[in-house]
Amino acid sequence: MAVTPAHAARRERFELIAEQVLEPLQRYLRRRTDGADDADDVLADVLLVLWRRLDEVPAESLPWCYGVARGCLANHRRGEQRRLRLVRRLAAEPVTTPATDDLDLSEALRSLRPDDREVLRLWAWEQLAPREIAVVLGITANAASIRLHRATKRLRAELIGKDPLPAGQEAGRQATEAGT
Repeated sequence: MAVTPAHAARRERFELIAEQVLEPLQRYLRRRTDGADDADDVLADVLLVLWRRLDEVPAESLPWCYGVARGCLANHRRGEQRRLRLVRRLAAEPVTTPATDDLDLSEALRSLRPDDREVLRLWAWEQLAPREIAVVLGITANAASIRLHRATKRLRAELIGKDPLPAGQEAGRQATEAGT
């Protein structure tokens, strides 16, 4: 991609302003956050806003950047409060032990190939139709339907303890998996 003179000038202005405000903003944010990681996260947000709104930055950029930092810090705190409320709510949820059927299902799922598990999860957990599964997996809708059919057959066999495919199909699948 060719860099236009306008883009080069914009980048140069951004780098000049960032160089001037970076250290003061780091100090400002570190004094107002619990740790250097939080301060760095908020600083990254400030620099993103600075880049996006570069045309709005006045000649005296530091006070403007402090205002942006203040807003980004408020957003960060709101996000932390939401996260903490969620953690508290989840901690207050009663712990339930899975039913025996759930354990059997989990064990049966674990015994399947990863591709089969993914097709089944997309269908059962995400409620996707085969045509939607096809988009997720980058295959045709027909291939997704076939994979789903075979995966459900294998899961059923795991749950009831029978061979999911007739001998010829199983031998063909094993040969395909072995790369022959």
